[in-house]
Amino acid sequence: MSEQTIALVTGANKGIGYEIAAGLGALGWSVGVGARDEQRREDAVAKLRAAGADAFGVPIDVTDDASVAAAAALVEERAGRLDVLVNNAGIAGAWPDQPSAVTPENLRAVVETNVIGVVRVINTMLPLLRRSGHPRIVNQSSHVASLALQTAPDVDFGGASGAYSPSKTFLNAVTVQYAKEFGDTIKINNVCPGYVATDLNAFHGTSTPAEGAKAAIRLATLPDDGPTGGLFDAAGTVPW
Repeated sequence: MSEQTIALVTGANKGIGYEIAAGLGALGWSVGVGARDEQRREDAVAKLRAAGADAFGVPIDVTDDASVAAAAALVEERAGRLDVLVNNAGIAGAWPDQPSAVTPENLRAVVETNVIGVVRVINTMLPLLRRSGHPRIVNQSSHVASLALQTAPDVDFGGASGAYSPSKTFLNAVTVQYAKEFGDTIKINNVCPGYVATDLNAFHGTSTPAEGAKAAIRLATLPDDGPTGGLFDAAGTVPW
């Protein structure tokens, strides 16, 4: 019998994160539902278990060192390793988000969650990932993070962004550097879920969370000859 794959998805109590956890759980994986809110986390775990998934709750605040360390200890106690890490937790920050209106406090808060939080979780989970025979990291990025698309004359993202969009561009840059360090030992990629109806955009998105989760699930299940250090959506490669 093959060994069960162990995954952790941050921000998994709702929206795209929940659907990623559900998709991985449907594969027979053991999935850690990472979330700050205790009740929402427990409700998500119960719902996933009712659907047949091997889900377990992981209290985690990606902005807090002690919380992330405790999450790693929980995963280690349960499984001894981590095969797949999906860094889905993120915030949009305050609005309006135009560069001339964004405050330093808002920018710091967005970067703390969307970039530093990802770095904190990756680095804390690395010892567990290195015990896996096929470690994968998937970071939740966005089409609005692509400088190529942002500067394309025929692409309209609906206005300038002073915090959210640059934070995801920063995350893209960090991921490239991780890929250079890891080589083929750990595959790490960023994913663009598309314009998904979630509370991040006041449910104005045009696709469902389940549709937005598909590309992340594909990257989480990459074969050994799959890509690393890339930016992808459901249709394929996205330019940086």
